[in-house]
Amino acid sequence: MSKETTDTLGNQKRTNYALRADMTREEFINELLTGLTAPPAYFPKNVLMNIQGYESLESVMNKANTALSPKEFETIANQSGALILDVRNENDFVKEHIPSSIFIGLHGQFAPWVGALIRDTKQPILLITPDGKEVETITRLSRVGFDNTLGFLLGGIEAWKAAGYETDSIESISPEVFAAQYQTFPVIDSRKPGEFTAEHVVNAKNIPLDYVNEQLAEVPKDEKFFIHCAGGYRSVIMSSILKARGYHNMINVEKGMAGIRTTDVSLTAYVCPSTLK
Repeated sequence: MSKETTDTLGNQKRTNYALRADMTREEFINELLTGLTAPPAYFPKNVLMNIQGYESLESVMNKANTALSPKEFETIANQSGALILDVRNENDFVKEHIPSSIFIGLHGQFAPWVGALIRDTKQPILLITPDGKEVETITRLSRVGFDNTLGFLLGGIEAWKAAGYETDSIESISPEVFAAQYQTFPVIDSRKPGEFTAEHVVNAKNIPLDYVNEQLAEVPKDEKFFIHCAGGYRSVIMSSILKARGYHNMINVEKGMAGIRTTDVSLTAYVCPSTLK
């Protein structure tokens, strides 16, 4: 892909692999597959559901679109082992959330990250949503095979607090504060390997969100560390997963790499992603 919107056929013949007349079968396969990561875990499960059949959206909605009081919500969570999925904005989640809940914001690449990180389409799910977004959330979950939503918290976090239940938070700092402190603790970059290779904070460690479960042992457990992504969405997802697994020593960098670039933080020399193999 390139930024240009027009080009000549002559240049396309020189640069576009699909138009090269002398390309071998092996070269063609290599061009297509280089840099391609494994498909999300839910893909084969969705294929199986398409073969064997699945619940109708009406049936899923009848079960899932259930408003739960804080007491009912807590009881079902404890009895069912349901995952508490918070789909609000990352800024709201950082400020306060239900302990051990997982953040995947509805406004981002919601369905792909749900499929990549939750994996089991039969996992019972309880929802924390922005007001009025309950049906949209249930529908979007169902479209990628997650049909076991048990309900949503009526009144959201405010109702949860009013009922006397505790909330948790994530320490979060501005890019400017990060610039003044980034050499103090390790830096974890949660972007994809290609993004990291193109440009990253000097001495940062790449642990992509996609592989946080596989690389959990590489996350510092006994010291604070900074975590960032491209814009602030993925780092909060990863922070929520780490907190649910007992890591409470992360410091999220707001605005991610987009904000870091506006400071004097030392970055590696930029390499255009299109040139990477």
